[in-house]
Amino acid sequence: MDQADVVIVGGGAVGSASAYFLAASGDFKGRVVVVERDPTYARASTPLSVGGIRQQFSIRENVEIGLFARRFIAEAADLLEVDGERPDLGFVENGYLFLASAEGRPILAENHAVQTAAGADIVWLEPDALAKRFPYLNTDGIAAATFGESGEGWIDPNTLLQALKRKARSLGVDYVTGEVAAIDRGADGVERVVLADGGAIACGTCVIAAGANSGKVAGLLGVSLPIGPRVRTVYHIDCRERLDGPPLPLTIGTTGVFVRPEGSGYVCGVSQPEEDDPESWEIEVDWRWWEEVVWPAIAERIPAFEAVKTTGAWAGPYDYNALDQNAVIGRHPEIANLIFATGFSGHGLQQSPGAGRALMELITAGGFRTLDLSRFGIERILENRPLKERNVV
Repeated sequence: MDQADVVIVGGGAVGSASAYFLAASGDFKGRVVVVERDPTYARASTPLSVGGIRQQFSIRENVEIGLFARRFIAEAADLLEVDGERPDLGFVENGYLFLASAEGRPILAENHAVQTAAGADIVWLEPDALAKRFPYLNTDGIAAATFGESGEGWIDPNTLLQALKRKARSLGVDYVTGEVAAIDRGADGVERVVLADGGAIACGTCVIAAGANSGKVAGLLGVSLPIGPRVRTVYHIDCRERLDGPPLPLTIGTTGVFVRPEGSGYVCGVSQPEEDDPESWEIEVDWRWWEEVVWPAIAERIPAFEAVKTTGAWAGPYDYNALDQNAVIGRHPEIANLIFATGFSGHGLQQSPGAGRALMELITAGGFRTLDLSRFGIERILENRPLKERNVV
C-alpha cells in the first residue's frame, strides 16, 4: 500500500494550490499525493470558468482572500517558475462593475464599506459619474455602481491550473489518476484513501478538495456536505458596433447577468435562480437563458448589444454549496485529520491561492495564521448556520 503524509482528493485549482503551498513551505517535510479522477480536466470547474479575479464581496474574509489572489497573480511568474519557464496568466485588469437599482443601493453601500475597510481599491460611482466614465452604458434605473479601480479583472484559468500543478510536481508532489471509492476511518481519524482500481494510499491527513464531487466524497465518511454540481452556461457573442470609451469591465447588472470582453468579442451569462437550478452532471449548454434572460438584460444596459450574434457557448460545473454559496475551509470537528477546501460556488479559481495557503497553515501550524478563515468551517454546515455572501456572480 502506498503511503503519504497528506492525500488531497481533487487536483483542480484549489487542490493543486494546496499541494503547491504545502510543498513550498519550509515547515513541511512530508509527502503529498493528489488524487485526480480526470487529468484532462474535461468536465472540471477550473478550466471552464471565466477566470474572474475580484475583491468586491460582502464578507470581509472573501475580500481579503481576493486581495491575496491579486498579490499572488502579480507574483505568479516568479512563484510558479519551473526550469526557466515563467507562466503568463494573461491578467486583464479591467475591473468589475457592479450596478445597483434604488432598492439595491443600500446593500451596495454596505458592501463597498466592507471592501474599502479591508483595503480594496473600489470606487463608488453615482449615476452621473457612471455615465461619464462608461458612456456606452444606459444608466436608466441605476442608482449607484462600484468599480474595481485596480486589482480586478480576469486571467486564463487553465494556465493558472497547469502552472500550479507543474510547480507542485517540481517540488515533489505526486499526482495519481483515480476515482476515490472509499475512505477508511479508524479510531484516530482517516487511515487511508481507497481507489476504484483497488489501490490504496495510507495518509496522515486527508483533504477533500474535489470540487462539485466533494459532497459524494465526504459521504464516503458519513459526512453530509451540501455540495454538488450545478451547471452554468457561458455565451460568446460578437458585436459589430464599437463601444466608444474605456474597455468594458466585467459588468454585473441588477438582474445578475454579467458580460465582459473576450478576445474580439464578449462572454456573458447568469446564475439561474435556486428553484430552476437542479444538481446535475449533464454538462450541456442551455440556450434558454440566453434568449429569455441574458440577451434582454445586456441589450437594455448596453444599447450596442441589441444587435449581436452568438458565436459559441460552453457549459461547466460549479461546486455549489446549497447552504450559503460560500466555501467550506477547515478541519472536521470530530475527524481531526480531515480537512475541507470546497464549495466555492464559482469562486474557486480566484480563491485557490488563499485556500491553498490556509490549508498549508492548518497542516503545518495547526491553525490559521495569516488570515483567520474560521467562519468558513464545516461547523456552520453541521449546525445549519448559513454565512451568506451577497455578491455571488
